[in-house]
Amino acid sequence: MARTHNFSAGPAALPSEVLAQAAEEMLDFQGSGMSVMEMSHRSKIFVDIAATAEQDLRDLFAIPDDYHVLFLQGGATGQFASVPMNLTGSDDTIDFVDTGSWSNKAIKEAGKYCNVNVAASSSDTNYDHIPSPSSWQLSDDARLLHVCSNETIGGVQFKEFPQHKTLVADMSSDILSRPVNIDDFGLIYAGAQKNIGPAGLTVIIVRKDLCGSARSITPTFLDYAVQADADSMLNTPPTYAWYLAGLVFRWVKANGGLEGMAAQNQAKADLLYNAIDVSNFYNAPVAPADRSVMNVPFTLADAALDADFLAQAEARGMFNLKGHRSVGGMRASIYNAVSMESVQTLVTFMSEFENERG
Repeated sequence: MARTHNFSAGPAALPSEVLAQAAEEMLDFQGSGMSVMEMSHRSKIFVDIAATAEQDLRDLFAIPDDYHVLFLQGGATGQFASVPMNLTGSDDTIDFVDTGSWSNKAIKEAGKYCNVNVAASSSDTNYDHIPSPSSWQLSDDARLLHVCSNETIGGVQFKEFPQHKTLVADMSSDILSRPVNIDDFGLIYAGAQKNIGPAGLTVIIVRKDLCGSARSITPTFLDYAVQADADSMLNTPPTYAWYLAGLVFRWVKANGGLEGMAAQNQAKADLLYNAIDVSNFYNAPVAPADRSVMNVPFTLADAALDADFLAQAEARGMFNLKGHRSVGGMRASIYNAVSMESVQTLVTFMSEFENERG
């Protein structure tokens, strides 16, 4: 059966090579006579799987020894509460840059546990850009500055990160897509289901000095220090998702590392945005300087054509192009595992549809 061109925003496409290896090892992982999803997380064989995955991720990002790497449950949404409970007191303040739906959700959740200051927001223009840092109204005493590196729904992305003593970033939808300097961050968290692996796993990279001061109300399994001491195995972790993440890390390493991913992703994004920009039929609503390389929202000249566009796209093997329900239109998510061939297929179809219906 031929694979589809999968533009899903998440859970998203996984590399075919990774899925093939997982299928080959499904019933018998390396002669163990067991599937990874059947074995104890305390067994030597799984502990080795987990340790190898962590080391590969450390290699990819050159993560220093003074950072913990955690593989936990709960999704990135769980970190909206975990971050303030671990890193702030109830009277502390977190500065937020509000650049879209996920930033906004993080702000609302953090407000339950500490003070929040929205230093800047682009909500008044439907999140079509990232506010200029010169306009940010930062607090003098904020413990953290929180940003969402890439907004999956609105399609805006930080190209450069602000300098702050404790910068926290939700990187759920662009982690592994480009190199970043880990030393610039106090904490990075990312749900796995975009570029890392299947849903159910959350990766956290946190500076060690930020751990160990969780509030007394923090559930034990959300305490970064406790999970670090337990090697992310305080409770049964999402073992199969962790294993698949490890396969993805190896795939990234084998395909040029983060530099290779960045070059491929930029080429795919350039192809798609160029097709939109030269057209009078399609429009990308995001300011060019802030356009996401991962999630490309666009609209048709006549929204009445949306259903026909999606139906014809699916007939040609292109799926999950419908925009998020909150914004409408279309959205092509072109994560690491989405090939240039898939993007070229989409661009060709868009041109043909415009010629027919434009």
